[in-house]
Amino acid sequence: MMIIDAHLDLSMNALAWKRDLTRSVEEIRHSEEGMTEKGRGTNTVSFPEMKRGNVVVALATLLARAGEIRDNKLDFRTQELAYSVAQGQLAYYRIMEDHGHLQMLTNWSSLKAHIRSCQNDDNSMPLGFILSMEGADPILSPSQLETWAEEGLSVVGLAHYGKSAYAHGTGIQGGLTAQGRELLKAMANVGTILDVTHLADEAFWEAVELFKGPVLASHHNCRALVPGDRQLTDDQIRYLIQRDAVIGAAFDAWMLYPGWVAASTPRSAVTLERVVDHIDHVCQIAGNARHVAIGSDLDGGYGTEQCPCDLDTIADLQKLPDLLRHRGYGEEDIVGVMHGNWLRFFQTAWQSN
Repeated sequence: MMIIDAHLDLSMNALAWKRDLTRSVEEIRHSEEGMTEKGRGTNTVSFPEMKRGNVVVALATLLARAGEIRDNKLDFRTQELAYSVAQGQLAYYRIMEDHGHLQMLTNWSSLKAHIRSCQNDDNSMPLGFILSMEGADPILSPSQLETWAEEGLSVVGLAHYGKSAYAHGTGIQGGLTAQGRELLKAMANVGTILDVTHLADEAFWEAVELFKGPVLASHHNCRALVPGDRQLTDDQIRYLIQRDAVIGAAFDAWMLYPGWVAASTPRSAVTLERVVDHIDHVCQIAGNARHVAIGSDLDGGYGTEQCPCDLDTIADLQKLPDLLRHRGYGEEDIVGVMHGNWLRFFQTAWQSN
């Protein structure tokens, strides 16, 4: 079954982790043998593995934060530095396009044509990607957004962890900055989609009230099942459903298991059934399966040590249909979760611009 994955940090993995994503997962793991840093030698994502798992489209990120240095791979002192790093990540995607590995999708016609080719079982097709930005620090000012859009940027999240130039994010409390409110106005004018993932609660509510364009949650789970401000409350889920948004279920173990502790909680404690729990919770709130899909984040700075124990690579996303069938979901709903809901969302979002 075709898969659309709404969150992969492909360029960050290639550049910050120095990985050749054109190689197999096994080759990348072998190249990192002996490295002790979390995620080394346990990666789950590469271009060949995405093809093997029929992951035909991904929302692929640009990720560079400005301000306090907490993570040497992600953090840079100034927005100018974050901009430069994100431009380098964009250059990586462009090179991968030139080499035939990737194809940027920027409108409904390009996405529709790509999906049609994949349905015809054309394995020679490059992997499709929609360019997104996780944390908006690389946008130097709201007036620069138009230039980013011309370069292909389609989806923007205002913050990541901590505070960005535009909003408060995961781990702290607070709303939008004055610049954040201006950026949302620019996004509405340009036709950029808002990703509410990682927004602090106050920033979430302020953003969705101000921004009237298309809204999604690329990789989010449910706070009712696993407490923490990184998760969506039921009220937030209800609101997103009212906005006809889609929520991508994330596969990071600490977002799936209450009280999960790195290097302590047994990996066997978290299975793909936990992901289905979060998918089902959104469906029960909605009364249908139209508002939930996949946003795996499987390359978000970790590997098999921090994902469900019955998932070895991204190709194991293909285990989800059977798990959903066992929960009583019909084929139409399963197709929606695997790719159909994201297709419908982007068709509506892009055709309305």
